[in-house]
Amino acid sequence: MLINLVPEFLSALNARDPLQAYHRYLEDHRAILSAYWHNYVIDLDSPHAEGVILRALAAQRRDLQLMMERVDLVALAEDALLRCGDGLGIDRPAHLYLMVGVGAANAGELVVAGQGAAFICVEHFTGRPNPDTYGMGLPPEQLRVWIAHELAHVVRYTSPSSRSEFPRIIQESRGFYDYWESGSRASLRELLVNEGLAVAASQSVFPGEEPWVYLGYSRRQYRRMRELDAFLRRSVEHELEHTGLGYRLRYLTGGMSPSARLINGKVIPERSGYYLGCRMVESLVQQVGIEQALRASAQECRDAAERETGAQSA
Repeated sequence: MLINLVPEFLSALNARDPLQAYHRYLEDHRAILSAYWHNYVIDLDSPHAEGVILRALAAQRRDLQLMMERVDLVALAEDALLRCGDGLGIDRPAHLYLMVGVGAANAGELVVAGQGAAFICVEHFTGRPNPDTYGMGLPPEQLRVWIAHELAHVVRYTSPSSRSEFPRIIQESRGFYDYWESGSRASLRELLVNEGLAVAASQSVFPGEEPWVYLGYSRRQYRRMRELDAFLRRSVEHELEHTGLGYRLRYLTGGMSPSARLINGKVIPERSGYYLGCRMVESLVQQVGIEQALRASAQECRDAAERETGAQSA
């Protein structure tokens, strides 16, 4: 189900008292927006939250307005939702939110009271970067690729047939997905496989883009990942069964310091875990298809890779 929150946000901007109107908007959608803030921005009860809100309300958004005049975002999103339902075998109700984000949060997955959801922050798809909104300047058509990526996570977290570690962690958290808690409890192998499968899902549902588009990289960063392929795969091997939030931050989060990304004498590129995850799931996706692979355990991905290596060396 598609839920478009963009008009309500823009209405708050144009209100006589935008701050008061934004707080009403928050209250109207408290369940989903508080989860979004907690997982991807800061907690709403943080003393810094008001400053984040004020910066979001003051941002110049001409690029967003121009894009919305020429692009039917709702039609794009509805088409993506329909194609993902078929291509990923979505078997539990899932909501897709179009919204305007705050801070630099751009897209993500949520589970709230057992209900899966994906959100996309549309200011990142205007075709031109915007430092006021942290907008990435992606083409509007790439919205579909990101939707597929986030819905793939929702499938992995909520499908009754998922063998991922995430459903158990979410169930033990009373039906809520917590980015920080799950990042602390899931193994690094699971975290990397989780992202690799989401990238593979977006490639499967919406083929035809350059490989770095699915990974969220620049062409130059993708080329560097390819150069470091053997080093990255060898270096991560001894950490794959470990747990701890630091692993998610090192391999999957942007903005980490060079010292946090230092491995075996080299500073690895930011978000290198997306590339590693793709390499880890390639064999399973080829062997069983994306719909089944999305629901597989991380160990099944490892077994598939070992089967392929064995076949190639026989």
